[in-house]
Amino acid sequence: MTTVGTVPSGPTVRRVAAGDHAAWTRLFRAYRAFYELPDDDHAIATTWGWVVGEQHGMTGLVAVGADGALLGLANLRAFARPSTGTTGLYLDDLFVDPDARRSGAGSALLRAAGDLAAQRGDTVVRWITAQDNTRARALYDRHATATPWVTYDMAPGRVART
Repeated sequence: MTTVGTVPSGPTVRRVAAGDHAAWTRLFRAYRAFYELPDDDHAIATTWGWVVGEQHGMTGLVAVGADGALLGLANLRAFARPSTGTTGLYLDDLFVDPDARRSGAGSALLRAAGDLAAQRGDTVVRWITAQDNTRARALYDRHATATPWVTYDMAPGRVART
């Protein structure tokens, strides 16, 4: 297993491996519950296939404790940046087991995402979070700069109101 990054005397970060399936699923299910998403075995299995198989430009990272237990996960994907003619790395999901918070796992995952982006020649690591997710935002503010952009979601096939 290739190590992507570490925190001195803290968790190790590496790419997700097939043997991580059960632990990754437990973490991803908890991530989805945190955001009040419905329990959806199909979505979880599909996402697992994408990250472990590195499909759709996806890469899965996991933070691992000294005992080998998975402490957290980060699901990332490549994206094109037409306005700059460059590529970036989008952090779709970041989650640390509540029992492992303050272990350095979140910081280790963010640093590893930055290292991976640098290795790939990407110009940014980008993500969104809920405005009221103050605990995560405190972590994010130590690693990145919040932007003034507003995010919109549009349902496919939607007709604009006139």
